[in-house]
Amino acid sequence: MFFVKIRFMENFIKALKQNGFKGEADDSLETKEFYSHDASLFEIIPSAVVFPREAHDVEILVQLVRDNKNQNPELSLTARSAGTDMAGGAINDSIIVDFNRHFRDIKSITADDAIAEPGVFYRDFEKSTFQKQAIMPTFPASRDLATIGGMVANNSGGEKSLEYGKTKDFVKRLSVVLSDGLIHELKPLTKAELDQKMSQDDFEGQLYSKLFRLCEDNYDLIKSARPQVSKNSMGYTLWEVWDRESQIFDITKLIVGSEGTLGFVTEINFRLVPHKAHSGLLVLFLRDIDELGDIIPKVLDYKPATFESFDDQTLILSIKFMTSFYKMLGLKKFVKLLFSLIPDGFQLLRGIPKLILMVEFNANSEDEVRQKVKNLHHDLKQYKAKYEINGFEEDATEGKSEKFWIMRRQSFQLLRSKVKDKHTAPFIDDLIVRPEYLTEFLPKLRKIIDKYKLFATIAGHMGDGNFHIIPLMKLEDQKEREKLLPAMQEVNDLVLHYHGSLSGEHNDGLVRGPWLKNQFGPEVLNLFKEVKQIFDPDNIFNPHKKADADWDYSYSHIRDHF
Repeated sequence: MFFVKIRFMENFIKALKQNGFKGEADDSLETKEFYSHDASLFEIIPSAVVFPREAHDVEILVQLVRDNKNQNPELSLTARSAGTDMAGGAINDSIIVDFNRHFRDIKSITADDAIAEPGVFYRDFEKSTFQKQAIMPTFPASRDLATIGGMVANNSGGEKSLEYGKTKDFVKRLSVVLSDGLIHELKPLTKAELDQKMSQDDFEGQLYSKLFRLCEDNYDLIKSARPQVSKNSMGYTLWEVWDRESQIFDITKLIVGSEGTLGFVTEINFRLVPHKAHSGLLVLFLRDIDELGDIIPKVLDYKPATFESFDDQTLILSIKFMTSFYKMLGLKKFVKLLFSLIPDGFQLLRGIPKLILMVEFNANSEDEVRQKVKNLHHDLKQYKAKYEINGFEEDATEGKSEKFWIMRRQSFQLLRSKVKDKHTAPFIDDLIVRPEYLTEFLPKLRKIIDKYKLFATIAGHMGDGNFHIIPLMKLEDQKEREKLLPAMQEVNDLVLHYHGSLSGEHNDGLVRGPWLKNQFGPEVLNLFKEVKQIFDPDNIFNPHKKADADWDYSYSHIRDHF
């Protein structure tokens, strides 16, 4: 069987070229090994990796897979760009489609919108938007590594989602190759435009008709299924597709966050917002979290741009591996970072804080930022949280606050690269509950982590109640692996008890897809399965994710070597 699969793949690659595929294909062992894992705890060896050069290549690829499905039912396609996915969404055992090698064209940028291909790194995209004094603000913490295609696939959010929302809120139009092997332009439609689409006697017409019928027939159930938190990346976002009141039907809401399970995006049209040139940070060191219930609403009343946090373990880790920042920052910035931390050293002599809170304000003038910071500082004086300069940071430039952003944004990379005897295991890494529950929720979460003897950092978006918990584990040890399921079940039960979502930003993938039934119930899960069947009846796109996920399959592909 092994050699049969190899011969089939060799013939498939030849057929690609014969059909006019202009990109490259690679089934070497070295390449397959490289693409067998992303930033998750899973590993799956693909059969081949292809690198489409243009949108027509993607059409050829999908058509050829569709035509060969009867001969090889396991044949499938999984999109990948930067490979930073923490849920295992970018790996599979069939064909990996790399969009990062060629799909890197920024086609146009104005002050209001941008058109670009999915393989563009966000860092490059942001540099281009800054030239127009604009920004697409839903970048994740991995902003220097992630691509905009991955942000669309995961419906990414990050430190600015408190003010701006998530990626779905900035997508105006998508070009997508669907399972008929053709490119389709997807955008919000009026009811009249939808009726015209549904009248078409083709795959697209049937797709719109079936999807509208599903949304209309199950309208109340779908609307009630929406998680009652500020952001969510679990399941398919059906509740935002059809709105009876506005009479708008927006199919992009399904594609964004679908992890490439419904089709492949080849071009993205983003809405942009003005980039506010000045920012200032207020930093609070908390000895305990009992006062969070009072502090959080006070902070949110001031409508900050960001409200971030990280715990004592993250702080200790950052200090322990401080020299690792040398490679990240270069000598000049590294020396500046060291000297900027000296005041914090005196602060830490009084004891390591349990939680560091970071409240950022943005504005178009430095004076406006300073005033916002001072006003909040004054309102929080009753609390004993302090910062080294007059109690709080009041500098309206980003320089003095850089050390805190480095600790917050780089903690996961430090864990992955510097702790040699254990490995990052992101399996409870993206939960979200409403902020008013945090004083009860966080101690209970820490109790579960301690129960299973997990060393874990906790960092996240305090304003949303969205936290990233990254345990360090020896997953090659069977006793450690056996902790995954019971620990996950306890954490998931706790999140759902507080009406939260198991994923605020990082999506389902292999790690959370099996828990969609717990999150939404069997009726809504069946609707998700119908969505997949409508878009992808031959299961061409990224199997074993979303409504097709199964824990036994996922568990069998946890890495056993690092």
